[in-house]
Amino acid sequence: MMKRIIAGTCLAASLVASACAAEAPEAQTTATTASSSTMSNVPAEAWRTVDPDNLMVIDTAYGKIGVELFPEIAPAHVSQIKALVRQGFYDGVPFHRVIDGFMNQTGDGSNGDGTGDSDLPNIPAEFTFRRGDDMAVTLVGARKAGNEEIGVGFYKSLPVATQPISQAMLTKDGKVAAFGLHCKGVTSMARTSDPNSANSQFFLMRAKADHLDTQYSVWGNTVMGYEYLESFKVGTKGEVPGFIPDQMNTVTLASDIPDADRPNVQVLKVNTPAFSNHLKTYKNADGTYPDICDITVPSHTL
Repeated sequence: MMKRIIAGTCLAASLVASACAAEAPEAQTTATTASSSTMSNVPAEAWRTVDPDNLMVIDTAYGKIGVELFPEIAPAHVSQIKALVRQGFYDGVPFHRVIDGFMNQTGDGSNGDGTGDSDLPNIPAEFTFRRGDDMAVTLVGARKAGNEEIGVGFYKSLPVATQPISQAMLTKDGKVAAFGLHCKGVTSMARTSDPNSANSQFFLMRAKADHLDTQYSVWGNTVMGYEYLESFKVGTKGEVPGFIPDQMNTVTLASDIPDADRPNVQVLKVNTPAFSNHLKTYKNADGTYPDICDITVPSHTL
């Protein structure tokens, strides 16, 4: 069965998944980035190095894309992604469905057209996650969720929405509910209408698509090669005669790359004064911040 990501415009009203109408995605604003001058005086201790075992490196014709994986948010998905990467399942696999202003879909290592999966079992949905004090989030604002608002911020490099951590004392597990946001650069899992049908196919966001939030399982975020996300040829394999999609040449975990060739990716810590100063560059004249998807967490590769 074809796994198609819905291009719609409805927003999840709560932490429970809701249905979305299939519509063409609206044009999205490309996230702005702070000038390099704001990062020039950042102390070394304000940066964190991405764990090589949680850094997936996708080699493409345009350059290498590095995706930070979050096993603490989507453990089953990250485990399956790592297993497939180490099998070489994703090597040479096309971006079989690319929609401008939306996402790049890939991961069908069997048929290459969105109809296939791997031989591994399907993965139960991980649309939301629970976080405690050990998963600190730096809040930057709020979003409407039905008639209410929910805080939004960054967990490491990942944009998330979360209940207030102060509510953790009222829960049995001492944690609160949260979910990843489908901003540009975020990676999420493709599925059919069955919420538990994710297997191998995934997509990298080209732009914000908040109607996907709590509908698909977020498991990673782009921390290297962000500039290549909108480079892939737009089209759907099999729908347009002569369309030859771009592909993932190789996909590797950084921990499996020899030391001499391994990318050392560093991301600005979001609980530092340096990040607070970075946020100030995004402030509007009225003192408010833009949508969280228009804010990026700085990263660099050594």
